[in-house]
Amino acid sequence: MDGLDHTRPLQEQVREAFASRTPLRIVGGGSKAFYGRQVEGQALVVTAHAGIVSHAPTELVITARGGTPLADVEAVLAAAGQMLPFEPPHFSGGSTFGGMLAAGLAGPRRLAAGSVRDALLGVKLLTGRGEVLTFGGQVMKNVAGYDVSRLLAGSLGSLGVILEASVKVLPRPAKEITLVQTCDETTALARLTQWQSQPWPISASLFDGERLWLRLSGAHAGVNAARAAIGGEVLDEHDNTLWPALRDHRLPFFSAPGPLWRIAVPPATPLLPLSGTGLVEWGGAQRWLRSDEPAARIRAVVAEAGGHATLFRGHDGTGAVFQPLPAPLLALQQRVKATFDPAGILNPGVLYAGL
Repeated sequence: MDGLDHTRPLQEQVREAFASRTPLRIVGGGSKAFYGRQVEGQALVVTAHAGIVSHAPTELVITARGGTPLADVEAVLAAAGQMLPFEPPHFSGGSTFGGMLAAGLAGPRRLAAGSVRDALLGVKLLTGRGEVLTFGGQVMKNVAGYDVSRLLAGSLGSLGVILEASVKVLPRPAKEITLVQTCDETTALARLTQWQSQPWPISASLFDGERLWLRLSGAHAGVNAARAAIGGEVLDEHDNTLWPALRDHRLPFFSAPGPLWRIAVPPATPLLPLSGTGLVEWGGAQRWLRSDEPAARIRAVVAEAGGHATLFRGHDGTGAVFQPLPAPLLALQQRVKATFDPAGILNPGVLYAGL
């Protein structure tokens, strides 16, 4: 069955929902169902809309349908010595290609390789009217509609169903090692800031409260030079469990009780005056926090530092999950939503109440 055959039932369901103003809850593999606000509506199941459409290894591009298991995409790339640049989290075995793009979440390699949005080249979208639209293309220089494609990364299905997408891929590094040093958080942040100013192939970083972990990826000469300059103990090269465990939140920190906050701040931001326990990623730019402090205080402290805070886990799905938007920005979001989903039927309220 080709992509068109898989598209028709989805298109018909959306058209019927549009006519009756019936809310739809987009359902993929369910690996990120916890992310965002709770959505009530009729299930629109997209997992049958699957399959890798094309893979051009020499062009560093892969195109796949939204319901394709993420593991299948990564297996095809691995066979060609390639990878998705942003090291997306799976969280469970059900993760899909479209869900990866809709969530817009990147893993440890975001530090060096960019975000999901940066790698997204083009999409085929099913809108809230039941229309199938195509934006962007399969090469970086094709900019027709390119911003619309990027807009979908992190939209959590609120603008449309991602039927198909093309993303940029990268070759796997020739060499990869992990270094570890013991220090406190203030020292870790200072070292990360210093190291980021150097031309070293740092592809991931983690401070876990006691130790600073650093991954180096690239050509043998570059990795060896950076290792000599940075110092620290080298993790056994056969122990490659740390970064996948961090990516998929399988470290003990993530299974602890209580609200989990995802905080984004400028990398050089000093230690934030917030109680709780945390992890630091992305050279200091992403900070995970387990804290029972009031949400308003956490968001105020983070905003003062020039960042934003998301209540990632540990909420009931009915309150504010993402950083509240200023009125002008919320109005802009509402206009964008109305353009793609005029009846407001696709994952209503998943980002913000009333959106």
